[in-house]
Amino acid sequence: MRQSQAVWPDIGAYVAARAPTEPVWLFSPRVLHETARRYLEGFPGLVSYAVKANPDEAVLSNLAGAGVRAFDVASPEEIRLLRRLLPEAALHYNNPVRSREELAFAARRGVRSFAVDCSEELDRLAATVEPGACEASVRFKLPVSGAAYDFGGKFGAPPEVAAELLRRAGAAGFRPSLIFHPGTQCTEPQAWAAHVAQAARIAARAGVALHRLNVGGGFPVPRGEAGAPAPGDVFSAVAEAVARHFGPDAPALVCEPGRGLVAESFVLLVRVRARRGAQELFLNDGIYGGLAEWRDIGPSNRLVVLGRSGRPLQGGRLRRHILHGPTCDSIDRLPGSYLLPDSVQEGDYLVFPGQGAYSRVLATRFNGYGPRRVETVARFGL
Repeated sequence: MRQSQAVWPDIGAYVAARAPTEPVWLFSPRVLHETARRYLEGFPGLVSYAVKANPDEAVLSNLAGAGVRAFDVASPEEIRLLRRLLPEAALHYNNPVRSREELAFAARRGVRSFAVDCSEELDRLAATVEPGACEASVRFKLPVSGAAYDFGGKFGAPPEVAAELLRRAGAAGFRPSLIFHPGTQCTEPQAWAAHVAQAARIAARAGVALHRLNVGGGFPVPRGEAGAPAPGDVFSAVAEAVARHFGPDAPALVCEPGRGLVAESFVLLVRVRARRGAQELFLNDGIYGGLAEWRDIGPSNRLVVLGRSGRPLQGGRLRRHILHGPTCDSIDRLPGSYLLPDSVQEGDYLVFPGQGAYSRVLATRFNGYGPRRVETVARFGL
């Protein structure tokens, strides 16, 4: 992945000067810094960045510069990356399924916090690391609504199982903690509150005083017509629920945002390759590239059309358009349809905001297409 050293004042200036013919990610360190500060100043506990969302070295360095000191890692490769870039960072290994070799690797590199969600994982952890020096966070799940997709299908123990795991973790000498995830793009702050209430019941059933409670990620970013709650709305729901259900014995809190921290710091710039009739546009990127996640979490209504001058396209009435990617595959089409000016033509540009999370890590090079460059902008100016 090539990253330019130039800093452009905004998207329009870049388009006007370079007229890129390939898709490009545009990165704003200022947006990333401002978002990180909102989390660090607003969340009543430790903010731990979920590295899987975007492991770009510039992202990690800028987050550290903003004050993020903890990172949720999901693989040995992510541990290697963080130990190279930020050797003093606190690392939480909260992917609850790991081999013994992966656990031993993590322990040798100073990881002291691990999630578990079944007896087999707790036994494997106890047999591989020294319990007295480590935190075991029992991951539980609830059937709550409000997310684009539910993480409970793969991870998490039912509350009654979580209580027994928590009791066993404490008895084994681990620092006993709980962790949950309400699901990606969760738009209901009360989903966090429901999980906090259940965490208090699990701890009481286990007879264990929690070391920490990790309220997970899932913090949404704007996509559809209804927008998304601000992070502060979720922070308030968490704080109120913790005070209500734990009282003065509340555990220390942790959150692990991925998308919420980095999504808005990148946009994806794509070019119109061809137009067919009144509705179909063929782009130079699609679901095999930087827009891969759109198949899973649905379309966004935030697209902006720029002319070749770099200015927003003027003229024409809005019409529903179908957007196709560039590959020789008929499923390379974005879901839904999009209201765009009917004056958009070959050579114009579409700007996809909020593309800092998962876009880069999921992009392939199928048929040789896909974004390969990152350009830095001072501000997006959309």
